Amino acid sequence: MPAAPRDVAQIRLDNAMRLFEEFVSATVKHPDAATLRGLERRFAERLQIQPSYWSQIKARSRQIGERLARQFEQLCHKPAGWLDLTHDAPLAAPAGAAATVPAAEASPSVPQDDDERFIIGLVLTYYRRHPQRARTRLLDLLGEVLTPEPAPPPAPRPKVSASQAELDEWRKLQAGIAPLKSKKR
Repeated sequence: MPAAPRDVAQIRLDNAMRLFEEFVSATVKHPDAATLRGLERRFAERLQIQPSYWSQIKARSRQIGERLARQFEQLCHKPAGWLDLTHDAPLAAPAGAAATVPAAEASPSVPQDDDERFIIGLVLTYYRRHPQRARTRLLDLLGEVLTPEPAPPPAPRPKVSASQAELDEWRKLQAGIAPLKSKKR
């Protein structure tokens, strides 16, 4: 069965996120989370929309309509219709899949929300600027987090014969019992 074509709203959202990534790459060499939040406001200003509107677009509570798509293209120096086309190297292509695939069927590697897409964007930006350093540092970091610590070997139990074990058990029981008092007449 052929794959269903992606809807224009999802393609526009993916491309708008690509435009944001390009803006971040052109603006900051080493973006951190706080810097990126400030850049979102500046990106919204560049697109001539309110930062809250950009936030709603990212959250999928607003869609990028025809007029807004052309505005984005013009202000970001893209050809007319660019926002409506799927581009070769997807920014986060699986993100579109998450919107169309039920959560139960979504791959664990597909970003599920804006926070996950944000982190992926950060990692990609870092990797694209410094591939070798990013690879080394990310593998070190993830190696620490993802490598399970080996469980300590169980303490060896002294070998006790069955009769010795029974005797030890009897002594434990005996220690917990008070002697009977004799009756006085």
